[in-house]
Amino acid sequence: MNPASRPQVDPDSYADMLAAVQAFHTKHQFRELGGEDLLYRIALMTEELGEISECVTKGKTKAVLAEELADLLILLVGTGIAADLDLNQAFWDKMTKLQHRRSRLIDGRIRVSEFQDQHS
Repeated sequence: MNPASRPQVDPDSYADMLAAVQAFHTKHQFRELGGEDLLYRIALMTEELGEISECVTKGKTKAVLAEELADLLILLVGTGIAADLDLNQAFWDKMTKLQHRRSRLIDGRIRVSEFQDQHS
């Protein structure tokens, strides 16, 4: 597609990212051809996590890592579409919860979670 013929988008807009992924799903008939099946999407995200892991463990460039992270982000947004979720709202709801959680050092690394004290 000629860049001049592309619709104007705000690269910082979640709504524009969502619209782009929805257009991709529509173009390739994801809903009709099984591309929005949630178990299938989990498999695709698992594959992308493997590729991200490979980037980190094999010292690939930041550009390659960024591309793999973008693949995962597109899959996450698409999974939100497939599941009919408002990921924008879910993101902000979760961030609000996370802001109120405690952090701990576990094996020398920071972890923020809902820690459940384990009783042996």
